[in-house]
Amino acid sequence: MDSQQTRSIDELIPLMTCWRRDLHKYAEPGWLEFRTASIVADELETLGFELQLGKEVLDEQSRMGVPSDKILAMHEQRAIDEGANRKWMDYFTGGYTGVVGTIRMNKPGPTVGIRFDMDALHINESADINHVPMKKNFASIHKGEMHACGHDAHTSIGLAIANFLAKNRDHLVGTYKLIFQPAEEGVRGAKSMVAAGVVDDVDIFLTSHVGINVDLGTVVSGIDNFLATTKFNVVFEGKASHAGGSPEEGKNALLAAASAVLNLHSIPRSGKGQSQINVGKLSSGYDRNIIPAFAEMLVETRGETTEINTYMVAKAMNIIKGAAQMYGIDYKVDIVGEANTSQSSKRLKNYIQNALDNVPIVDEVLNSAPFPIGSEDATYMMNHVIENGGLSTYMIFGTELAAGHHHERFDIDEKVLEIALSSYIEIIGGIAKFHAEK
Repeated sequence: MDSQQTRSIDELIPLMTCWRRDLHKYAEPGWLEFRTASIVADELETLGFELQLGKEVLDEQSRMGVPSDKILAMHEQRAIDEGANRKWMDYFTGGYTGVVGTIRMNKPGPTVGIRFDMDALHINESADINHVPMKKNFASIHKGEMHACGHDAHTSIGLAIANFLAKNRDHLVGTYKLIFQPAEEGVRGAKSMVAAGVVDDVDIFLTSHVGINVDLGTVVSGIDNFLATTKFNVVFEGKASHAGGSPEEGKNALLAAASAVLNLHSIPRSGKGQSQINVGKLSSGYDRNIIPAFAEMLVETRGETTEINTYMVAKAMNIIKGAAQMYGIDYKVDIVGEANTSQSSKRLKNYIQNALDNVPIVDEVLNSAPFPIGSEDATYMMNHVIENGGLSTYMIFGTELAAGHHHERFDIDEKVLEIALSSYIEIIGGIAKFHAEK
């Protein structure tokens, strides 16, 4: 790493912290990242990136779990009120909050895609004064919305990489596509970006996550054990009636849902590998003296392979149909999120492991995660690149956490920002030689 690169990192570290804290304070959940996407577009445009925005990078038919028009409009206006640049809103209106920035180095080489997710979670952030974001005045100001998984850090790392690339076009090779993805939570956004062709031309695909039970200073060069998953909402529609005077006239949606819940959790597990199902929410009815005319369930399945997850989904659909028929009511299933399994490319993992031996602030590099991982919709991008003959990997940058992911007191050690940036710069610096050796 030459002195010019070192100075660039030193300049970018405080910027990353500022970006991360700003994004944390103005947290925005999936498909509602209007302000976040505006900040990203502003920065990339200033740096000279070619921009693709909104429907240019998101296939309308492939989006899942999109909020109502009312919610979308409300959050768009809120973003404008909180400083989002209006010039981008025509692209993002309707929740098309994806941004892709492309920059070409002055020497030919591979096309490298790097993906960063931007969305927050629907959770209230802790108001405990000892919670660092509260103490330092960057806790989320949005009730029920919080960066409780580190995507604020991911976006900030992406903006820092963009700055590094723009400043080093004479020293690097190839084309870089920085992919800022909406709606990773609930695995809703990546599929539509793939369908829009965002990674069609990518030779090498990189993405990463901070935390996930890995210590600060440790980097995992590739993940091979993501679980395939399907997220779906179920609505049972029955008929209300007086619970005391005419119960026989009603059609009890709650009983159908309750029967479904018990049987869903009784699905025989697959003998081919890990399989899971969870009903995370069940809501129903109006009052104690009314036969419940509706019930709603939020459900997810997971499988060690796509085949196993498909097995769980098929079993679940049969149970839901049977429960509805048993009580003579209608039902509707809405798929709101999906992800597949994926394996990181061994050659790319090994290259990264060797490259990061040259980063002094990286203490240890692991070739795989020593524990089970959840699900990630970046697998759509990883698999598509591999199917097209390219290489993909998913890295973890370890950091100490104040509480676990998706917890109201979640917070990171911001030293991970420097570790991630330094790691990406080292990886990028050797891409030309690595690609030529294939």
